Amino acid sequence: MAEQNHIILIKNMVCNRCVLVVTEMLKRLHLTPLNVELGKAVVQEELKPDDWKNIKEALEKYGFEWIDDKRMRIIEQIRTAIIELVHYEDNASKLKLSEYLKEKCHYDYSFLSKLFSEVNGVSIEKYYIAQKVERIKELLIYDELSISEIADLLQYSSVAHLSTQFRNMTGMTPSQFSSQFRQVTGMSPSEFKRLKGNKRSPLDKV
Repeated sequence: MAEQNHIILIKNMVCNRCVLVVTEMLKRLHLTPLNVELGKAVVQEELKPDDWKNIKEALEKYGFEWIDDKRMRIIEQIRTAIIELVHYEDNASKLKLSEYLKEKCHYDYSFLSKLFSEVNGVSIEKYYIAQKVERIKELLIYDELSISEIADLLQYSSVAHLSTQFRNMTGMTPSQFSSQFRQVTGMSPSEFKRLKGNKRSPLDKV
C-alpha cells in the first residue's frame, strides 16, 4: 500500500483545537486516525477515490482544505512549521529559522525560501515576523508579561533586539518599539492591551 494513500495534508490547521476537530471528523467518516497534527493526518486505512472526495468535502465544511499539489504541500509545511515554532514551541525558537525549517521540511532552506517567496509574494522571514506579531498580541492580551519578558520568551536578547525585527517591516529605529508596534498593529502596546484582543488576526490569515 502506497504511503501517500494514508496521509492527508491539510491547509488552515493552526491550533490544537483544529487537531481535535479533524480527528473527530475522520472518525465520523469511519476512518481510524493514527496521528493528527498541525497540517497533517495519518489514517490506518488505505484511502480510495471516494474516501478522498468525502474527506475534501468534510474538511471544507470546517474551513480546512485538502492539499493535493506538491508545491502547495511544501508551502503549507513551511507555514505550519513556523506557526508551531512561534506559538507552541518556545524552546525550539532557540534554533535558527533556516535550520528549523530544513529539519521540519527536509529541503534546503534556499529552496524553501525561493518557493515560498514565488508562491506567496512575501519572504519566509517576513511571514515569520508577522507570526511573531500575532504571538506578541496574544501575550499582551493575557497581560501577564512585560514587554521585556515577552522579548525573553520569544528568544530575543532584549526589547531592542525584538524591535530590530520590526524595523524590517516598518523602517523605524530599534529605540522606537512602541511606535513600531503601532505601525504593525495600528496602535501602541498599551492601547492594544485595553482592547483585549479585538485586533488579533486568525493565524491562517496572517
